[in-house]
Amino acid sequence: MNSYDDKVKNRMKRMEGQLRGVLKMMEEGKAGKAVITQLSAVRSGVDRAIGLIVSQNLLECIQEAEGDEKALNESIQEAVNLFVKSR
Repeated sequence: MNSYDDKVKNRMKRMEGQLRGVLKMMEEGKAGKAVITQLSAVRSGVDRAIGLIVSQNLLECIQEAEGDEKALNESIQEAVNLFVKSR
């Protein structure tokens, strides 16, 4: 089971707030450019969160591999696949 640190959780809360703000902007009829700017900020936040979670997961897998080269290689490949899939 993964554990997520406060840094990642805070990023998620920030993005949640940004999305609520985007919805409010849309309801108020704000300009598309402003909405897109805020959505781009959310997307960047999601990308950073994915990077943090993948790297944290990889570290946990490396620690669990305990020198098992096959397990280590599988963990690295899985992390790369997760990161590529998120793109």
